[in-house]
Amino acid sequence: MSELKEEDSISTFEFVESGLIKSLVDYLSNGRHIGQEVTHAADHFCTMGKRFEVFGQLLVSSTDPASEKSLILALIQRLQNGLSSVENFPVIPSHAYRTRNYYATVPSGHCTPYPCLKVQFVREKEENCLRDYADDIVNVDPFVPLEEIEGYLLPRVRNNKTGNSTLRSEDSKLKDSTCSPSPSDSSTPQGKSAEDIAPMVDVEELQVYTRLQQFKLEVKPNLLSSPTNTSSSAQKVMDAAEDSVDQEGHNPLQQEASTSTDSEDTPASLQLYLEGQELNCKSTLYQSILKQQTGTEHDSMSIATLWSRVYKITYGRHATTERIHCKRSHDESTLSLLCEKTFSQYTPYFCRMFISNAEAEELGPSYDVISLLKSLEGINRLRFQLMSRETMRVFAEGRTDDLNKLNSAICEVHQNEFVNKKLTEKLEQQMRNPIAASVGAMPAWCTLLMDWCPFLFGFEARCKYFHIAALGRLPNHTQSTSHGNNGGGSSGRHQNPRKKILVHRNKILESAAHMMELHSRQKVVLEVEYSEEVGTGLGPTLEFYTLVCHEFQRSGLGMWRDDCLVSLFGLFPRPWSPSQTTSSSTLHSEVIKKFTLLGHIVAKAIQDGRLLDLPFAKAFYKLILGKELSLYDIQSFDPALGRALLEFQAVVERKQYLKSHCEDSSRDVDVLLRNTKIEDMCLDFSLPGYPDYVLASGLDSKMVNLHNLEEYVALMVDATTKSGIARQVEAFKSGFDQVFPIRHLKVFTEEELERLLCGEHVLWNSDELLDHIKFDHGYTISSPPIANLLEIMKEFDLKQQRAFLQFVTGAPRLPTGGLASLSPNLTIVRKHCSKGIDDDLPSVMTCANYLKLPPYSSKEVMREKLLYAITEGQGSFHLS
Repeated sequence: MSELKEEDSISTFEFVESGLIKSLVDYLSNGRHIGQEVTHAADHFCTMGKRFEVFGQLLVSSTDPASEKSLILALIQRLQNGLSSVENFPVIPSHAYRTRNYYATVPSGHCTPYPCLKVQFVREKEENCLRDYADDIVNVDPFVPLEEIEGYLLPRVRNNKTGNSTLRSEDSKLKDSTCSPSPSDSSTPQGKSAEDIAPMVDVEELQVYTRLQQFKLEVKPNLLSSPTNTSSSAQKVMDAAEDSVDQEGHNPLQQEASTSTDSEDTPASLQLYLEGQELNCKSTLYQSILKQQTGTEHDSMSIATLWSRVYKITYGRHATTERIHCKRSHDESTLSLLCEKTFSQYTPYFCRMFISNAEAEELGPSYDVISLLKSLEGINRLRFQLMSRETMRVFAEGRTDDLNKLNSAICEVHQNEFVNKKLTEKLEQQMRNPIAASVGAMPAWCTLLMDWCPFLFGFEARCKYFHIAALGRLPNHTQSTSHGNNGGGSSGRHQNPRKKILVHRNKILESAAHMMELHSRQKVVLEVEYSEEVGTGLGPTLEFYTLVCHEFQRSGLGMWRDDCLVSLFGLFPRPWSPSQTTSSSTLHSEVIKKFTLLGHIVAKAIQDGRLLDLPFAKAFYKLILGKELSLYDIQSFDPALGRALLEFQAVVERKQYLKSHCEDSSRDVDVLLRNTKIEDMCLDFSLPGYPDYVLASGLDSKMVNLHNLEEYVALMVDATTKSGIARQVEAFKSGFDQVFPIRHLKVFTEEELERLLCGEHVLWNSDELLDHIKFDHGYTISSPPIANLLEIMKEFDLKQQRAFLQFVTGAPRLPTGGLASLSPNLTIVRKHCSKGIDDDLPSVMTCANYLKLPPYSSKEVMREKLLYAITEGQGSFHLS
């Protein structure tokens, strides 16, 4: 491995063909390569966790401060070169079509700006338990997943006399109905009735899953168990799960197999085929056709007849054996997921590490390289956890008493090192295709890699992909994530209408709640006009979002930890105990409403391209992205508490290590933390800072000691990152989902999501000012007042920079990319004074980012007048 750091030691071809990549992937996955079956899931995931930890610590700890390139960076760069040489993903050329409205009958009956595919649904010849589809040829939306088409087709072909006539009547109404707007989110079912969805629900499967979820709650206190007991604990988890499934003396899988014959007339799902080939339900019909026509070698396809052909899709039931196999796979994956959660301390990287066989085949020879890159990206992202685990292990074995390394800074590889330039350019090229109005219009590899390994693509490319997937449009070329004068960067293909809203300055949150209640679900660009003020447009709108953000940070709301205006470590939800939610139901319900409103505001700001001034903690961004928090995340938003819990966990592991190596396992051992007994710390089972939050019933009068310290740590982590904040986080997500699905944000990291939402932290430096500021209407770059202004702006501290931007643009932050991305550009023009030149104050036109500056007699006068204007001249919009 160390030889990889030497550039001339091995060529890219030799590296790819050596078998090293496949060996490493097999090692890290414990042989479960490309969906291999797992017989003992608990032991398997335990082994994977230990291997991941060992390999990660090897790469992280081998960094030589004197060396310019670390081992992990050298391996990443080798893999990037290898990926660029072996990948053969196709870029599909534009399929020309006439620009007009088209009507798609399947799956939901709506108009589309792109053509539909003509499809004939045909029942398999030997299929006797399904009906023939009533219509001959129908128009199908080409860019929706096939699972939606299956959901449309299933209730119309099953042998269930009830409801079929109703569905046929609904179909005829759809044909005669007027066009509805095209869906922006092709992966979200639209227009489905209860009859469409109900047949797809597997009651037995839900029962099994519910039992596993109930069991999962029972084992939560053991989430932080010792690595020495991992294997036995894992087996107990599996045994208990099996008992919970088989508690009535029968196996639900066998029961389904025995009763499947009785339910043959009501299949739970269909299998679709195109020209004899089985279709992947996650792909779109367009992608499936492209895959068949391009072939395995991804040759260029003939597109002359793409839209005019009639495609014959055959449908049939899933075979009984396939149903049992799928069910067993589902149960195994659920149990495996349970094991992953149980061993999350030792296996921090089990976030969809594997993909299905069909998806792996789609990636072809690139699969091994991408899989190893995914592991390295996880190791890099979890460096702090890996090094903390190593420190705890050394402490547990008694080789050191120094726990200061638990707080040591970890140097990470920059995220840009994981970006593959060749794949990014291919994705950019594919998105320039005029038909790219939906991610379903792109080749399947685009959506697969963006879902599985989004880090392979550059930030700007992912922003464009996100806009297409979530908002149904490309961003404007001048702003991918910024606030501009174009209502969120709508491209020429599609622009949302604008809606002017009247708000009251003295009722900011109430106005925001009323605005979102009326318009959060509508695809309109909201623009604000203040009551009794003449200003309207971009500037007042940006200021409104800023004022709303400040209102959410007011003390006394009960929303955030520390409950203060300025949080040094970012905003993170305040924990509420179950007893508090009952006794203070009114206060807690208000908190839930505010989190729902906050979700509305954040989503609408992203949709309209507005910046927010919300300093969320990194851990809260992780929750927004659907990631689970652990013991190691607490330090990011509460360093004192996080460090204390890490040291407590180290004490727990030393105690367990000593007991496991003691001849008499029943004998008590004594472990000190910084020469202090745990009992002498006088800790009780309440949450620090929240004395009313009792961690567990019956433990309120119990003191923490060495014997129950493990339980205390587990309960603290749960209260701080899970159960104590679960309702608040769910309220935020539900509010967000009413604007567009929050899952689309998963293509970003926490840091990137902050940039998308809040813009740049560092506002400007001296070199940027001359490059990105325009001077007009009486001023040039050589004008003495301009020289004075630039010097003053260079001398501004961060607080003054924020005030200046708030005054000129309406928002205290710059969009991603800094001054260069501000649209329109910041422009300085000469203000003609009615009195003396030192008597007037500067004024602005926020919608145009215009600063009207009098030609003051000196730099000192200009500085005084400018500071007065940016601090006192805010809070209203009038003519200037």
